[in-house]
Amino acid sequence: MQPFHYSRPPSLAEAIVASARDQNRTPDVTSAFLAGGTTLVDLMKLNVMQPSRVVDLNPSAREFSSIRFDGSVLRLGAFAKMATAADHPDVVNHFPVIAQSLALAASAQLRNMATLGGNVLQRTRCAYFRDPSWTACNKRSPGSGCAAIGGANRQHAVLGSSEHCIATYHGDFGQALMALDAVVALVGPDGARSIPFASLHLLPGRTPHLETNLRKGEIITEILVPAGPWTRRSRYVKVRDRQSYEFSVASVAVALDLEGDIVNDVRIALGGLATVPWRAFDAEQRLQGKELNETSATEAARAAFAGAVAHSHNAFKTKVGQAAIVRALLETAALEVRRG
Repeated sequence: MQPFHYSRPPSLAEAIVASARDQNRTPDVTSAFLAGGTTLVDLMKLNVMQPSRVVDLNPSAREFSSIRFDGSVLRLGAFAKMATAADHPDVVNHFPVIAQSLALAASAQLRNMATLGGNVLQRTRCAYFRDPSWTACNKRSPGSGCAAIGGANRQHAVLGSSEHCIATYHGDFGQALMALDAVVALVGPDGARSIPFASLHLLPGRTPHLETNLRKGEIITEILVPAGPWTRRSRYVKVRDRQSYEFSVASVAVALDLEGDIVNDVRIALGGLATVPWRAFDAEQRLQGKELNETSATEAARAAFAGAVAHSHNAFKTKVGQAAIVRALLETAALEVRRG
């Protein structure tokens, strides 16, 4: 770990000002915000991230940790802990896909430390990115190449990749937010703004080192999730090599609005398979207005991977992902949902 300057401003506004001031004074200064620290500290120990200043946001945690549901919108404070949100009665009862995605992530110890805002910004677990001894990583060193493309890529993405990067986005919570059309509230040096969660992460394209649409010095303060006929009938399915403390090989967040067996609306998001939280719009379109059964679910699953690009070790992910979609759709359809 490289030396760094640590500060703990008493408010979020002061943290933003301090970070912006330092970087404006000295362009070479890199600043990182610390909340739960479960990603940042790991990457600093590995020398993947080497900020010259770490700004601790925890004095502001109480102000931005509430979880509220008014019947139409779920408001998740970005500093709320993953474990707290996973166990919250409103989340469990009205947005089960969110509760399940959080409960199936990481270990209990990490869920007690990690924040919701930090979780959606977690960086890839690609071994080539996390080991600086590999020089070819366009995320760490733009223009250096992608060692994963010709290397060990069993865990890498088959959707949303490019010739410059195939690193997978490994989060779980992000898939639930993607499926439910969440909105992210931000605050930064230029004030407050909101963006769709679907706009938060960037596809790698030619610039894998640019991972999000966050402006310099911006912080997530709240995540807003609108309620709908599909939010109660929702489920998160996670397929992994072992049952606990493991990232997904393929995961599926599904939210359904059914009238009998007919699909009024469906939302499908995929994890462990793509470079960003991935919405399977083609699969959704195949199901709209149709009876949901194994045949229609299978057709939708195939449509979800129409543009998949596999590499030497991860071609199996397409079949696993398709099977996970079918399972998730049928299990979600079978749920008993209490109205009101």
